[in-house]
Amino acid sequence: MTAPEKYPPARMSRRNLLRGAAAGGVLLGGITLPTTAAHAAPAPRCYTRAEWSARPPKSATTVIGAPDHIVIHHTASPNVTDYSLAAAYKVQHWIQDLHMDTNGWIDIGNQLTISRGGYLMEGRSKSLSSINNRQNVMGAQTANHNSHTIGIEHEGIYTSANPTTALFDMSVLTCAWLCTTYGLDPHAAIVGHRDYNATQCPGDVFYARLPELRDRVAEVMLG
Repeated sequence: MTAPEKYPPARMSRRNLLRGAAAGGVLLGGITLPTTAAHAAPAPRCYTRAEWSARPPKSATTVIGAPDHIVIHHTASPNVTDYSLAAAYKVQHWIQDLHMDTNGWIDIGNQLTISRGGYLMEGRSKSLSSINNRQNVMGAQTANHNSHTIGIEHEGIYTSANPTTALFDMSVLTCAWLCTTYGLDPHAAIVGHRDYNATQCPGDVFYARLPELRDRVAEVMLG
């Protein structure tokens, strides 16, 4: 399966970069960004694997090239009301145990996780260092598309409920950071898990808010 046809190429094309530069900026989803603002999105606080006491992977993690799409997931776990950092660590352990012990994967499948309290956490081993080097790690979060995507798990189930404000706001900041790092257009790069695989993920409510997510990410990138 190829990337969803309804989305244009996610990367800012050389033509668009040149057109934007000639006009004093870079084109981003139809918006002209000032050249000084194209890299305005800072890295949000990300809690490392060491901080949440991750289990070591069963085998070596493979570092790969930069992704061209950001895949939005939900964990389909209960919509807890404990928004603490301790609760964020707890769900991260649950995800890793599920992925390693039940799914049989070498490690947690996704590169990043956002808790309902809005805490961003590193997922698969070497994810954070790879992002900082404009690379990625081979995950197990989107079947048949792990070689070119990076995945963000969002704690909770959003088939009929809305994400918490803290979670959605952190998703905006995280996607803006990733789009800045990889030179991606958020209107093309940010997709739902269901765009690639037969799944309800990330839930009907969250999926319906992806246009809002893309627009808000573009606004953050404007600086």
